[in-house]
Amino acid sequence: MPVQLSFPSDGDNDGASDSDSDGPGAAAARITGRAVHGERRLSGSLAEVGLDGGQLVMVKRGDDPGAMQAEAAGLRWLADAGTVRVPNVHGHDRRWLVTDVVEQGPPTARTAMRFGRELAALHAAGAPAFGAPPPGGPVDAYIGLAPMRNVPGTDWPRWYAEHRVLPYLRAAVDRGTIRPAETAVIERICARLSELAGPAEPPARLHGDLWNGNVLWGADGDAWLIDPAAHGGHRETDLAMLQLFGCPHLAHVLDGYQQAAPLADGWADRVALHQLFPLLVHAVLFGRSYAEQALAVARAALAE
Repeated sequence: MPVQLSFPSDGDNDGASDSDSDGPGAAAARITGRAVHGERRLSGSLAEVGLDGGQLVMVKRGDDPGAMQAEAAGLRWLADAGTVRVPNVHGHDRRWLVTDVVEQGPPTARTAMRFGRELAALHAAGAPAFGAPPPGGPVDAYIGLAPMRNVPGTDWPRWYAEHRVLPYLRAAVDRGTIRPAETAVIERICARLSELAGPAEPPARLHGDLWNGNVLWGADGDAWLIDPAAHGGHRETDLAMLQLFGCPHLAHVLDGYQQAAPLADGWADRVALHQLFPLLVHAVLFGRSYAEQALAVARAALAE
């Protein structure tokens, strides 16, 4: 049976700690043990903080306990592959994460080709199972603002249905974003996944939330990955998310990937199948327009 996801209600507070009242500067000083010289707020949850010696760090606040632990573990697991670059993690606690700042530049075709090759190598670094969490990370992790439970499995079609599609379909129905009468098309996808999924593949080491905003084009000419929802999964899922939300020089990214690790025949026909998961997550978080897209890609996948 698919797992039940627990979405926090507005204003939910699991008990405050001393770190909850920190600002980003105080959190950076406490976590790094270094003096702070100024901070610049980028959003409600992000700030750049200057440390003693002139180094800039990125300080991120997470409202849900475990979110920063999951992100830190994911960044370290991706870094361990030695492929796509990720910011160094300076430390974290239950509310705060401190990483290096990535100096950004313009995306180029050359960087995109290299990113595609490096992404293929990241996926090839593998994972112990589908749904395997990064070492040191919690089982109850997150994709963006949504909870994401990492339950290991060996059969990708069954695992994808039970732990990535159906929990978010149920949550979308509970929130009134998808009507009960509309669930049948997505349930049919789940019932037919074994025939729609293509050739079996080993578990890949996924970024897990690979939309364009989580790919930074560095001033150093490298692509960098941030904000992972890392886990063991199917490599086509990362690529489908890049296509769903757009990516500069996407054709070059895909060319580089195919040169390094050619995708199985029919992969382009399976893009909609892999986009179903992130679209259902967005339907839960952001409303009806994403629900309509999820239903549309489900119909398209069944029509292939």
